[in-house]
Amino acid sequence: MGYRDEYSKWLSEPSLSESEKNELIAVQSDEKQIEDRFYTELDFGTAGLRGVIGMGTNRMNDYVVRRASAGLAACLKKIAGAAEKGVAIAYDSRRRSDRFAEITARTLAAYGIKVYLYSTLHSVPQLSFTVRHLGCAAGVVITASHNPPEYNGYKVYWSHGGQIGPARAKEILESIRSFGYFDTEIMELEDAKKQGLIELIGEEIDEVYYQKTMSVMINPGIVREMAAKMEGGIVYSPLHGSGLVPVTEILERIGVKNLHVVPEQEQPNGDFPTVKAPNPEDPNAFKLAMELGNRVNANLLFATDPDSDRLGVAVREKGGEYRVLTGNQIGCLLIYYILSELNEKEKLPYDGFVVKSVVSTSLADAICYDFGVDMRHVLTGFRFIAEQIDFAENYSGGKFIFGFEESYGFLAGGFAHDKDAVLAAMLVCEAAIVYASRGKSLIEVLNEIYEKYGHYIEKTKSYTLKGKEGLERIASAMSSLKSDPPEVIGDEINVLIREDYSTGVRVNCGCGLNTKIDLPRANMLRYLLPNNGWLIVRPSGTEPKLKVYMSAFAHGEKMAEERMAKLEAGVDRLMGKLLGM
Repeated sequence: MGYRDEYSKWLSEPSLSESEKNELIAVQSDEKQIEDRFYTELDFGTAGLRGVIGMGTNRMNDYVVRRASAGLAACLKKIAGAAEKGVAIAYDSRRRSDRFAEITARTLAAYGIKVYLYSTLHSVPQLSFTVRHLGCAAGVVITASHNPPEYNGYKVYWSHGGQIGPARAKEILESIRSFGYFDTEIMELEDAKKQGLIELIGEEIDEVYYQKTMSVMINPGIVREMAAKMEGGIVYSPLHGSGLVPVTEILERIGVKNLHVVPEQEQPNGDFPTVKAPNPEDPNAFKLAMELGNRVNANLLFATDPDSDRLGVAVREKGGEYRVLTGNQIGCLLIYYILSELNEKEKLPYDGFVVKSVVSTSLADAICYDFGVDMRHVLTGFRFIAEQIDFAENYSGGKFIFGFEESYGFLAGGFAHDKDAVLAAMLVCEAAIVYASRGKSLIEVLNEIYEKYGHYIEKTKSYTLKGKEGLERIASAMSSLKSDPPEVIGDEINVLIREDYSTGVRVNCGCGLNTKIDLPRANMLRYLLPNNGWLIVRPSGTEPKLKVYMSAFAHGEKMAEERMAKLEAGVDRLMGKLLGM
């Protein structure tokens, strides 16, 4: 069936509301809009569903959510006891998140699946924790993370509290495709509650989560004593998302009294009116926090994204200006703080390990090596970090200490199995207060780390190409890189080793020797360069972007910057040619 036929089918569907039908009628003379809405279905992968809100098979709407939920229910019913163990559901502040969460719950209930539905918006880490705490078979979060306001999504978790893997995603997708968009069952909310199929949850589970989070602290006494003496305190922005309650609650509980929340960004609002995109990776998201910070003389600023799994941090430098830290810098500061403090107290576990994605900084490897701690590398996606935690808990042994991705995701403790901005805010706050008690700022500690281990500079670039044509150009660029791999980046940076994760093959460009990559298959290419530099290229799993990760190293900062400038220029030329930009 072509996209025009699918459009006509939806337009004639009697169950559509008047407003839904009017939305489809409004685009009847716009062929490009009809094609974009109906030429494909929203992809269901390891991140579940994500797309622009609207009517169509390639959009997030009630019928797409119902179909996905029916497919999930069918999968769960094949597993003994899963229907009774149930599914936990949370949602963030995005447009229609509360409605999509309720529709998910009502659809699952209609197929006999027990549901634990949060009665108010909650963060991703709280949902991950809840799945494990209640012993659920699965979990769902309605969120599109830090995407622009027109997006929403449907993120699926499994019983270990991490996001689903490729095999499980494929199984659920096949199940979803056995349902039509308009033939799924759904219960009335009150009927499902009366029958015990939907149970509203909230504060009682939050309390356990807060206690678990605070148990990760290393120096709670110092924090409680010194936090009361902080001048200016801390500024926090939830960026209109779900972080307001858990972040302010946890910081207050550990002793932070002088916390200032950015008033313009305090309340949940799916339009995110004060930012272009609610992304703490973007320094522009800190504009209002910096203004408030200057008024109250704060030295530390936090921001979390709508589902509160990513944390951004800005710190005041000696000159008075704020510096927004990268995800790699935050991750390395926390690794260094945790390992050095545990080592000093002789509590560093002999079998401890840290996990990071392959696109994250090599500085973390150097720190772990110095402390004799195992560093494990995984593909991009926090579910791979969760898998390492789960494997250690159930099979191999080993003590999980910390996990992070350069995209501002951090985790410790292991009681949740997804990145946790609430816990990360607490840990950064702890590190800042403890170091301040010793006369050091976070910037000074970061500079000490660079002096000790060398200067690592990382950059991530995204080449965005919208729509169907954009996705095709991105796929073509990846295909070209595989069939005709570059030998040199720019004019002078030779490729020493190239790795194709789609085939699992590593090639030594000097001698031609092929070896196996001991990681799962992925549509990703990595190039190892002279002087410990590297380059990684992969399409985004959730957006029409080609993402490029670059790393340069030198013992001196100036030389590292020069090497990065040459690498970035070479990458721009290569990507411009491949993408026709």
